[in-house]
Formats: sequence, structure tokens, C-alpha cells
Amino acid sequence: MSTDSRSEGREKVVQIRRCACVVKGGRRFSFTALVVNGDGNGSVSYGYGKAIEVPLAVEKATKNSNRNSHRVNLTGTTIPHQVVGRYGAARVLLMPARPGTGVIAGASVRAVVEAAGIQDILTKSRGSNNPMNLVKATIDGLKQLRTREDVARLRGVTV
Repeated sequence: MSTDSRSEGREKVVQIRRCACVVKGGRRFSFTALVVNGDGNGSVSYGYGKAIEVPLAVEKATKNSNRNSHRVNLTGTTIPHQVVGRYGAARVLLMPARPGTGVIAGASVRAVVEAAGIQDILTKSRGSNNPMNLVKATIDGLKQLRTREDVARLRGVTV
């Protein structure tokens, strides 16, 4: 949408919902959009936008996603270790996979993982199946990832 350098990359609309407000003349509709944005190289973000038309809602969500980007530690085409992301009642289990496995995930988790540039991963979502909560839980799990070098540096030992 915009010419900002951060908006280049992988943008995926996860969900569009219609909301109705009942007024004297009938119903007035508005739309919400949930967008996941990433560069495909370890950076991922999400955004949420509301407007009276779908394209405006998607544009607002994209602008919102450019504000809160998160860095993800990757090991080749997968993640360094198993992790559980949590947000509200949603739990997302992320497990590393061998090369060639592909992305085994539902729609909401798949959008986040592919935007981050992960090509081989196994996932399982438990609890809530709300797309917004699943996206936030997946990003929480990805933020918890640490490489061997990071852990060794934090502990003050050599690998």
C-alpha cells in the first residue's frame, strides 16, 4: 500500500470481519481487518484496523503493523528449539522440523510463521481459536526463541 521500506515483503490479511450498528434508518456496517506483515528474514509484526470500508481497514491495519515489528531468531529454515506461546486462552506450540517438512499450521499461525520467513515448522494450537489471540500467541512464542550463542553469552560460557 505505502512506499515505506518496512511494508515491502510478505503481507497477509488474516481476518476481515463485519460489524453492524443499528441506527434509526437501518444498519450501519463497519469492517475490521487483521494483517500480518513480515520481511521473510526474521522480522514479523501484526496490525488491526477498523473502518467503514474493507480497503481502508486493511490500509489502517498495515500502517499499524509497521509500528510494532518483532525480531525472530532463526536456525536455517526452522526455529532453534520448541516453545509455547501464550496469549489469553490461546496456546500455540511451535516445534522445529527437518528441512523439506514445510509449514504445518493453521491459517492464522501459518500467516505469522511464513511472514517471519520460517519454511520448516510443526505447530499445534490449543485453547482459543480466535485468530487475533492465535496471532498474538504465535508472536509471543517467536519472541521467546534463543539461539545457542545467545544462551552461551547470557550464561558466560563458550559453546
